[in-house]
Amino acid sequence: MTNYQFRNKNFNLEMRTTRAFRLRFGFLFFLFSLFSVVSFSQQVSSSIDSTTIKVGEQITYNIQVELDSTNLVVFPEGQTFLPLEMIESYAVDTTKRNDKFQLIKKYGLTQFDSGAYTIPRQKIIIGSRTVFTDSIKVEVNTIEVDTTKQPLYNIKPIIGVDKSTSKWWIYVLIILLVLGLVGFLLYWFIWREKPLSEEEKVALLPPYERAKLALQALDNTDYLENEEIKEYYSELTGIIRIYLNEKVYDHALESTTEELINRLYLLKEGNQIDLSKEDIINIDNILRRADLVKFAKSKPDIALAQIDRNTIDVEIDHVKESLPEPTEEELLADLKYQEELAHKQKRKKIIITVAISVFLLIGTFVGFGIHYGFDYVKDSILGHPSKELLEEKDWVTSEYGAPGITITTPKVLERKLVELPEALKGKVQVLTFGYGGLSSNLDILVSSSKYASSEPPGQGQGESQKEPEINLNEAAGKVVDNLEKNGVVNIITLNEQFITPNGQEGIKTYGTADFPMPISGELEKGNYVVLGFTAENLLQQVILIWKQDDVYADQIIDRILNSIELIKLEDED
Repeated sequence: MTNYQFRNKNFNLEMRTTRAFRLRFGFLFFLFSLFSVVSFSQQVSSSIDSTTIKVGEQITYNIQVELDSTNLVVFPEGQTFLPLEMIESYAVDTTKRNDKFQLIKKYGLTQFDSGAYTIPRQKIIIGSRTVFTDSIKVEVNTIEVDTTKQPLYNIKPIIGVDKSTSKWWIYVLIILLVLGLVGFLLYWFIWREKPLSEEEKVALLPPYERAKLALQALDNTDYLENEEIKEYYSELTGIIRIYLNEKVYDHALESTTEELINRLYLLKEGNQIDLSKEDIINIDNILRRADLVKFAKSKPDIALAQIDRNTIDVEIDHVKESLPEPTEEELLADLKYQEELAHKQKRKKIIITVAISVFLLIGTFVGFGIHYGFDYVKDSILGHPSKELLEEKDWVTSEYGAPGITITTPKVLERKLVELPEALKGKVQVLTFGYGGLSSNLDILVSSSKYASSEPPGQGQGESQKEPEINLNEAAGKVVDNLEKNGVVNIITLNEQFITPNGQEGIKTYGTADFPMPISGELEKGNYVVLGFTAENLLQQVILIWKQDDVYADQIIDRILNSIELIKLEDED
């Protein structure tokens, strides 16, 4: 055998070996892939505890996942089991068995209408992989009533129920009691004419009478009996000085004896007082004797002190007699002064009352603001249209349209007449109900449009008619176009799926925009939501528009959206 033949034989053997290896490797790869698929599919399983239930009865839906690692597992959440309704989602139960983790997730499902239903496949995310469970059929049966064992009775008449009494009167009573208490305290401590004390009564007397009363009070003291001569002369000279200060010389209290006597001589020479020289000398002698007692520790006889007291009493009378009678202008000036004094006192009372009232109001506002929020308290006092709607006692739950949309609103929706173009007359029936408008804080519109069946092109007589296809996104787009025609600008649009509480699916188109105000023409930011539902040849829409940054309107919208339910169409025979 030549070298060439030998090499050729080895090459052919090598090629056959390579092809065999490739076939074997491909077969092994196929088996490995098949094994991987089979083993992976065995990681996830689903089951229910019963395939036949009665209306409203609960079944338990189980999803079991086996893992050999701690990969993240995401189970279905929300109403993904439609047409069955999820009423409860249980916590994940995790166990470890033979070096594997077993996760069991349970759901409580039910259905309130009889019929045969299919639970759709459920999506489970394991790490970066997505797995779907098998769909499961469930039969929901009606509850049969044996009328032979349980007889039927007539419908009971309507029984009147007493409406629960509101407790508003309690709050009114508390407010009245607080206001009454505050008013009483203001009257008692500020406005009430308080009885005068003896000192206040004396202070209101004329200077002459006060001086006489002061001498009588001095007689009732024990200064002379206790030989307290200094104190006796201090009060005695104080009485004459106070009287002279008020009626003759207004600096008599702070003047020295010499200064005061010199002033009396000047007033006598100026004919301002008709006081004799002897009277001035008597006053001078007593004041100088008092200075000796106070500063030189002189101690005159008690009898002399009593004589000086009587002299002062006489001199007060002489000073009163020497003073000229007040003129009419002086009397008017004194009356005006008294009136001004009374006016000042009244103004002072008013200022104090207003200050206390403002303090109480501010304190009450701050207290309620801290507890309830300052915006809420402000809106409660000044009023807010959205807040009044939100706190409306009797919200209206009604069905609008046929078949209808059940919705709960703060006010009943009124029927709106819609003028259809000639091209659409006879082809569509529109029922529209609404509340508010673009100029109000809240705009609610419920619309039901029923289209007539259309015959597709090229179809002859007697053949079945084709139902018109309704595109919910296009319908929402027409609503947005209509807003633009009404001057709405800067419209931002988002779309997502919307599911009503009774399981009806639709499209939710929402966003923000700038809405024009009718009177001012200014633009104001607002929000809008367009809900669209379709069934056969029926288009149902709910349009909500409200102002931005309105917390009360946001709460109203949330309550409305959570109340929307669609009346299901009955199957036609």
